[in-house]
Amino acid sequence: MKVKTILVSQPEPKSDASPYHDLARKQKVSVDFRPFIHVEGVSAADVRQQKVSFTEHTAVILTSRNAVDHYFRVCEEMRFDVPTSMKYFCMSEAIAFYLQKYITYRKRKIYYGKQLFVDLIDTIKKHKSENFLLPSSDLLKPVIPKLLEDNKINYTRAILYKTVCSDLSDLEDVFYDILVFFSPSGIKSLFQNFPNFVQNNTRIAAFGQTTVKAVAEAGLKVNIEAPSVKAPSMTMALEQYIKDVNKK
Repeated sequence: MKVKTILVSQPEPKSDASPYHDLARKQKVSVDFRPFIHVEGVSAADVRQQKVSFTEHTAVILTSRNAVDHYFRVCEEMRFDVPTSMKYFCMSEAIAFYLQKYITYRKRKIYYGKQLFVDLIDTIKKHKSENFLLPSSDLLKPVIPKLLEDNKINYTRAILYKTVCSDLSDLEDVFYDILVFFSPSGIKSLFQNFPNFVQNNTRIAAFGQTTVKAVAEAGLKVNIEAPSVKAPSMTMALEQYIKDVNKK
């Protein structure tokens, strides 16, 4: 069956230069965006129940913009004045630059990796004397604590925000040729909103092995998988699939 409509389970890109917009234009398909999950902050009172003392930490490990936002939010709610001596270890340069929203960038000690946490661990190892705080959501990639523990890093995890399923009830009678997922949480949200979902002719695109596994465990079929050697990005995988089925 030909592809005419696609639903991407993420927020719509702010830039017109998004590859999804290019995909829609080049392949003459309709691409809609809708976050299947969203983030909600944990209150300062709930954070205190985790028995995490912000004052005891000399460095912060930041794995996302959400981690940055909620770290400073909770600091403010707790009336904790983040010292200028605080060191920031960011998973990517983009996250490091995002810190400018909250601090005077050039006056702080900021370190960052390339993109993956494994790229950052070598830098963290050079600062083993620090007492690290790891702000995170309730869902944390297992590789992060494993790398920290394997390298004997002194750290404390603080759950400052949670990943929550979004309300998708308005989509109940809307059907798409392709649904695009990027995490197991997206699959969870699909069935929480539509417990009786049946795949039928809907194609499912999944990014990453954990997402592919979640799709299979839900009894669904993955039709489009990324990343791969031929398609390192989701848009490339979609384009290759659409070209193939729409030419028939």
